[in-house]
Amino acid sequence: MKKNKNLLFSLGALVLFIIIGFLYANPVISGKQLFQHDIIQYKGGAKELLDFRDQNGKETYWSDSMFGGMPTYQMGSQFRGDIIKKIDDVLNFLPKPVNYLFLLFSGFFLLGMVVVRDWRYALLGATFFGLSTYFYIIIAAGHNGKVHTIAYFAPLLAGILLVYIRKNYVVGFIVTTLFMGLQIAANHPQMTYYLFLGLGFLFLSELVRAIQKKTPLKHFFISSAVVAFAFILGVGMNSQRIMANAEYVKETVRGKQILENKDAGNSTNGMDKESILMWSYGKLETLNLFIPRLMGGGSNEPEGEAMMTRIQEMVQENVQSQQEMDRVSKGFGNLTYWGDQPGTSGPAYQGAVVVFLAILGFFFGWKKYRYWVLGASILTILLAWGSNFQIVSDFFIDFVPFYNKFRAPSSILVVVELLFPLIAIIGLYRFFNDEKLTEEYKKKILFYVSGSILGITILLLVFGKSLLGFYTDNEKTYLPPFLLDYLVDERYKLFSADAIKAILYVAIVAAALFLGLKKKLNANVALVVIGLVSFFDLWSVNQRYLNEDNFVDSVFAEQPFQTEISDLVVEKVGDNKELQSILQNARVNKVLETIAEKDQKHYRIFNQLINPFGETNTSYFKSSVGGYHAVKLRRYDDLINEYFFAKDSIQGAKTSLILNLLNTKYIIGGTLEEPQVQINPEFNGNAWLVSDIKFAKNANEELNLIGEVDTKKTAVVNIEDQKYFQGKGLVEDSTAVMKLDDYKANYLSFTSESKTPQLAVFSEIYYPYGWIISIDGKEVPYIKADYLLRSVYVPAGKHTVSMVFEPEVIGKGKIISMIAFALFLLLSIAGLFLLYRNKNVPNLVIKE
Repeated sequence: MKKNKNLLFSLGALVLFIIIGFLYANPVISGKQLFQHDIIQYKGGAKELLDFRDQNGKETYWSDSMFGGMPTYQMGSQFRGDIIKKIDDVLNFLPKPVNYLFLLFSGFFLLGMVVVRDWRYALLGATFFGLSTYFYIIIAAGHNGKVHTIAYFAPLLAGILLVYIRKNYVVGFIVTTLFMGLQIAANHPQMTYYLFLGLGFLFLSELVRAIQKKTPLKHFFISSAVVAFAFILGVGMNSQRIMANAEYVKETVRGKQILENKDAGNSTNGMDKESILMWSYGKLETLNLFIPRLMGGGSNEPEGEAMMTRIQEMVQENVQSQQEMDRVSKGFGNLTYWGDQPGTSGPAYQGAVVVFLAILGFFFGWKKYRYWVLGASILTILLAWGSNFQIVSDFFIDFVPFYNKFRAPSSILVVVELLFPLIAIIGLYRFFNDEKLTEEYKKKILFYVSGSILGITILLLVFGKSLLGFYTDNEKTYLPPFLLDYLVDERYKLFSADAIKAILYVAIVAAALFLGLKKKLNANVALVVIGLVSFFDLWSVNQRYLNEDNFVDSVFAEQPFQTEISDLVVEKVGDNKELQSILQNARVNKVLETIAEKDQKHYRIFNQLINPFGETNTSYFKSSVGGYHAVKLRRYDDLINEYFFAKDSIQGAKTSLILNLLNTKYIIGGTLEEPQVQINPEFNGNAWLVSDIKFAKNANEELNLIGEVDTKKTAVVNIEDQKYFQGKGLVEDSTAVMKLDDYKANYLSFTSESKTPQLAVFSEIYYPYGWIISIDGKEVPYIKADYLLRSVYVPAGKHTVSMVFEPEVIGKGKIISMIAFALFLLLSIAGLFLLYRNKNVPNLVIKE
């Protein structure tokens, strides 16, 4: 009876999660869609990939749309035989972002049912986790892969706990394998990596419990084997994705450094420490898990506009000279954020109620949970501090495998956002249900914890200006007192409003717990009170960062690169700032569209009007020199830093030579209102033949030389490839020509004609895996020239030179993926059959 009741309420909970999702994202009901910055950028960068898929019915794993060309593994490529992704598609049956909210809620509900086996606490925990503010911030920003991966955190942990804690090996194996596979299919390795850092504490906890004989050692080894095999199969089901990305990452900014850089220290693999630690959480800033605007919240809080208006008035009234104005301008940063990060879209707010209950949970929760949860939480907070706690960060960057592949350590707080709701509902469950905890102990801990939290918050409220400052060092240095005082007062108002709310929420929840303890309030009523207070708290804060303003007419979400500014479009845009930015670029987009329509040959465009290396407008219409992507090829990134972001004016002046090398036929300049098109008469073209080779002794010299030599006549080749030319005499031929006959994203064909042997240099980015170059149908070896281009020796005469991108890793990965899924399916069916036949289902009631 109880089992059927739990099942009925569980199904009701799932329906409730769908309702909550649609209530929060209610504009989707009327057909509106989320306008997400990163997704807009994705649509521009992936346009060639998507068009190729539609036109050919198959996939290209290379695209020339951005940065001169790159693999599409991190651009939304699809893999045949990717069964686990099809399962993921089924689970994401709801419109965005309702699908993510549903997965967040329902995934944690499963975890709650595994841990406490009571739908009430599982439902409460689901709202604690599913309403975590950070998730709504990243949804608004368009970090879909990140929130998608996080949504599978809780069910994956549920599977692992079924094995270790519940001793239900079969069901635990199935759940763990399935959600391990789905976790990786969601394709945000950084989030998965951070989760596993936290899960390491669970493994250590179970090992210690086995050594202390609190659980059989045999069970620990069996459980570890089951979970390990589940992980292997989950990974195996994603073999194409993992193997392709593992191959790719070696050639990107996350892989080995190529140039010798004295400023990079001893690190030769992964990103430099400055890049890794740029978004480091401040130590004090961590308290915004409890008070959202302790440091102002986000860089663009709604109150910022009024603050800026008032500041402009004060400057006009008080600043008397240009010198004063220059000094004032140096002092301004983010008006509504004054933390340690360069900027932020919002705080990692966990909820005053959730944090309060989590602290109680560390006293009330079962030992088998609270120690590993506490350890994992402490470590992830220390790592989130990044450069503000250098000793820990340095250790992980230098010694922990793969940690140096990821940037923005503040995002590791997602582990805390999983574990705090977990320990909170465990503590609540024991508070109301476990008679092993005496009433006196519960009352003492409740008084101490609530008194301490309320006392500290009140102290911050009363002495906040002296304790928290509410200004940055830069502001204190450059801003005059009248502006600094104004900023401090306004920021204190933001903080105090949230601090007062936190005091009120904690007081209400503490009172509900106390009355429930004294039997003056029914436990169910107390849980409802706690749930409603937490729900209101998180919902109201989340609305600051993801609300109706984030939803727009579907035409703008589906076609964000508008080329016309009609009265109807202007009316639809209204005062939406995000959409107004679309209209600002409309004239540039029109120019790009016109170029692409009139000149359909293969070439690249350098767009100077919109940040060249932070936009995909250009890529939407034609191949771009620039682009927007966090995982660029290392060699291309080196080129950008050396010649486009060069501090040395001499190097910067050589940019035109690099544009020629990159087949840049058009350069967009002028203004957004009046864009101008400049045809570059000196561009090298798609390919050219040379007979002069200049050997560079190392990568640094290679990169420098391409800005000095005439690359139409001379190829710069690393001395390591000198052996390629043995027996291949190159002789000058002024009549030698090479032209492009056919271009597709993953296939190019050229005709070469010369009287003497030549070296063909292609304005196509060198990538050592997957490209096959053939001359007259016979595969030939090729090398890298001019630091980052493909090059091949071509004999005298007329020849057809073709290149096709057919990465072997895709085929190999497909076979492994299908074998892994077949094993998972067979083992799951066999295990369930044995359970059914033997009727030997383990008792899943919690016992301490």
